[in-house]
Amino acid sequence: MLLNLASNKTSATTPLIGVFSVCLLQYIGKWYEIQKLPTNFQKGECGTATYSPKSPGVIGVFNRELLKDGTINSIAGSAKVKNPEEPAKLEVSFNGTPPGPYWVLSTDYQGHSLVYGCQEFGVFRGELAWILSREPTLPDETLEELHSILNAAGVDASKMCWSGCI
Repeated sequence: MLLNLASNKTSATTPLIGVFSVCLLQYIGKWYEIQKLPTNFQKGECGTATYSPKSPGVIGVFNRELLKDGTINSIAGSAKVKNPEEPAKLEVSFNGTPPGPYWVLSTDYQGHSLVYGCQEFGVFRGELAWILSREPTLPDETLEELHSILNAAGVDASKMCWSGCI
């Protein structure tokens, strides 16, 4: 069963609304990046995110990806719960960057996680989304369900690109 955090629609000024909790201790461990919205800061493939406990409401984040030249690109940071009443909405930062939204829209902890973030920069809007899995692949049915959550929230899931490593 998928736990859904998304509301029906979102706009540039209306964020997704959380309706469930995320247990950070169950979220800890390695996740494989299956699909993502294209970004200017992630250019590789075979991406992974490894989460580790730091303190109550805070987890360490270690992201890795394989670049086209065969080298590994990695970055470390942390994610923290901004408001204890909305524990599925985290803020993530890397190497002193300003925190950005990292909202867990759906997870079953053992199989999949759907993450979304959106920030406004004047007239520009930056939308991020990742589909993660505990394994390097994910069943088509699960992908379809996660795409439907994004679409229902007003995010065009057809723009998701494959980033996994099979």
